[in-house]
Amino acid sequence: MGARKGWAVAGLLLAVLCWAGNALVARAFHEAIPPLTLAFWRWVLATCLLLPFVARSIWAHRATLRAAGWRLPVIAALGVSSYNSLLYTAAQSTEAINLTLVNTCLPLFTFIGGGLLLGEWPARRAWFGMVIAAGGLVYLISRGSWAAFTGLAFQAGDLIMLAAVLVWALYTLSLRRWAGFIQVPPLTLLGVLMALGTPLILPFYLAELGRVGGFTPSPTNLAVIGYTAVFASLVAYLSWNHGVRTVGAAKAAMATYLMPVFTAILGWLVLGEGLKAFHWIGGGLIFAGLLLATQTTARNAAR
Repeated sequence: MGARKGWAVAGLLLAVLCWAGNALVARAFHEAIPPLTLAFWRWVLATCLLLPFVARSIWAHRATLRAAGWRLPVIAALGVSSYNSLLYTAAQSTEAINLTLVNTCLPLFTFIGGGLLLGEWPARRAWFGMVIAAGGLVYLISRGSWAAFTGLAFQAGDLIMLAAVLVWALYTLSLRRWAGFIQVPPLTLLGVLMALGTPLILPFYLAELGRVGGFTPSPTNLAVIGYTAVFASLVAYLSWNHGVRTVGAAKAAMATYLMPVFTAILGWLVLGEGLKAFHWIGGGLIFAGLLLATQTTARNAAR
């Protein structure tokens, strides 16, 4: 694996780690901060933090951005406006682990979408890697017990999360499909997407504000918004977008198989929940499958 590809994979893992924390805080504070309130103020803060550093670059690349036309608002609506609004809404009625488990449908959606929309059908070894990772995921969520797997219960919020995963797959594929139209620095692109996507949440936030009210600006609640703005937004999106451009949409999506593993690790570090043998075995299988899949080369359907 070359250095460039290695850094891209490391970035994908960092993004997934940040989003595992995002799912945890979304569920932990779902009563304190309404979902669209969290989504809106997260992106407002992230945009305010980033724009001063990229405003000059946005102006310098204005011709390229203008040429991208309608593609940029579409990408922003998918990745900024819709995905996290749906995730936070789903967190109102389902557990954090369910959010991360449903999120692992992303590789399948992206593999198929990549073939249909981009003509990038992964090589046989990549599919084999996905099967290995899926096996590790099943072992992980079953806690090494078939009875535990068959007894899993899913909530109404899981369907909302499934819609969020479909939106994220489209976002990832759009980044790859239209990469030639948006040849600008990664931070510049992220700043533009935030600036375009954040206002789209405003009408829904105002409707929620009138219906259920806002949130108490306590130090804890502000820290939650700060985490989602800095780590789940700036750090994660920058790392993810770079990974997609480097290894492709389908292979990048494989990284999400590690989200339940990271959720378990964060639960151990933050909540003191011990790691069991099934965590290590399932996580090892997932990582092995991910490594195998990202080392393969996609076949172009035009061949």
